[in-house]
Amino acid sequence: MSAPNKAKLAAIGAAALLVGGFAMSPAAFGDSPPAKFPAAEIHKPSPVPDRIILIPTTTPSTSQKVTWRAEAPANWAQAEIIEAPRAFVSGNVPSGTTATKVMASATNSVNTSLGYASTHHTVEFTGLKADTRYSYRVGDGTNWSEWIDFTTAAADASPFSFIYYGDAQNNIDTAVPRVFRQAFADRPEAKVIVNAGDLIDHANSEEQWGQWHNADGFINSQINSISVPGNHEYSGGLSQFWRPQFPYPDNGPGAAELKQTVYYVDYQGVRFVGLDTNYQSNATLMAAQTAWLEGVLADNPNKWTVVTFHHPVYSTTGSRNNPNVRAQWGPLFEKYGVDLVLQGHDHSYGRGNLQTARKSTTVHNGVAYVVSVSGGKMYALNNGQNWTGNGAEVRSTSQNTQLYQMIDVDKDQIRFEARYANGEHHDGFTIRKNDAGERTVNDFRTPENTKGEQVEVAKTDIQQLSKLGFKAYGYDPGEDVTVYFRRTTEPEDKNGTRIAVKKADELGKFNYTFTLPSGAKPGDTYQVYLVSKNQQITSPVLTITK
Repeated sequence: MSAPNKAKLAAIGAAALLVGGFAMSPAAFGDSPPAKFPAAEIHKPSPVPDRIILIPTTTPSTSQKVTWRAEAPANWAQAEIIEAPRAFVSGNVPSGTTATKVMASATNSVNTSLGYASTHHTVEFTGLKADTRYSYRVGDGTNWSEWIDFTTAAADASPFSFIYYGDAQNNIDTAVPRVFRQAFADRPEAKVIVNAGDLIDHANSEEQWGQWHNADGFINSQINSISVPGNHEYSGGLSQFWRPQFPYPDNGPGAAELKQTVYYVDYQGVRFVGLDTNYQSNATLMAAQTAWLEGVLADNPNKWTVVTFHHPVYSTTGSRNNPNVRAQWGPLFEKYGVDLVLQGHDHSYGRGNLQTARKSTTVHNGVAYVVSVSGGKMYALNNGQNWTGNGAEVRSTSQNTQLYQMIDVDKDQIRFEARYANGEHHDGFTIRKNDAGERTVNDFRTPENTKGEQVEVAKTDIQQLSKLGFKAYGYDPGEDVTVYFRRTTEPEDKNGTRIAVKKADELGKFNYTFTLPSGAKPGDTYQVYLVSKNQQITSPVLTITK
């Protein structure tokens, strides 16, 4: 290529040239394409901190762990913390205020395949105030991160939101970032992020761990991470990156292999329990987890319980099956009223429950089991055979889609919604629970599922002038419901005989008993018809007998 042509290309920023009506790229003039920037340079550490991530402690209202990576000597690695000011004037702590310095409690170096050590540091801030916003930075006293804000947990069961991801694992540098960022855009106030394993594809890849942290950007530095290892965090043992990055509470079963992969955290009325399914073929370590799990579930002061692990109780794809997980842990989840079981591994979406828990078309009262995926690797669904073959039912599925899940926790309910990477809704349900521990799990309402035959009666042959009892579900707590007794021969625009107006209970259930009107004659057929703001549903056809 001539010098003038090269100069012209540079001047227009290497844009295509229009020659004779055709777009000409630089390659058309013989230039070689740019060389790929090497991973060893992209992810090379420096004295400036990166990969900053919040790790919860057993007392998240008064303490907080932070880990980061930097080329800093252990005796210099440190952090500073201050109650979040209105401004750092010229980047400095406000006049009259002093930041508290905390030295690193641990420094661990990982020898990487990229030819250098990746050194991770941990600090723990203690003596913090509950439900208080703090600013912190990490570094070596000279080379610092930016100031970053987080808020400690409330001391009580205050409402909060958290985000849940299935496997990232593949396309971490291309497809995964938009999922993480869209989730944060939808729940910027989230306090916790749950990762159900397979964060990366190769357990000890410095490049992939760097991609995972880059995909998240700054988000992990201000929202607590609750993560468990998947099978891809293991390669001849647990990833050498795991414990330096994720120093979780050491409150698990006690086995060295399970340290900081099996643990629990109590956060604002929710007990989060992490388990390690990578040992499901190891009878000793499975038994240790099972015994520990029962103790953690039985002695639980929190209203809500969320359990996360990698290999699903009910697999959604292929011929996969995890019978030891299902046999040993499934009964405990049901016995102790676990609310959410959040899983990965199957690179698709599936949500369901035990068949025996079904109460109506849209409501059950059991555990909600969810499998999801956030990365770009996809598997085909298996039509739910692993669910139905083991006494469960799958209620919602999706394949070839990247998803994120937003969970909003309130005093008496949990709202769960799964969305695609582009922000569109896929699936959702609401769990309601009273102080006695009774629960309903309600699918989000649609025009289709709020009509039809959903009123439950004990029998359909009813004696004249006898009492009729029935049940219905799916209402808002305290919602007004009008009860009608309607002859089946009446036009659809007629409601029938009005019996009563009553309110649904705190779980959205509606139970009522009434005496049949005297006008109901033997041989006549009727339906109970329930009308409310949100539903218009009927019972099966009832026949009046002598």
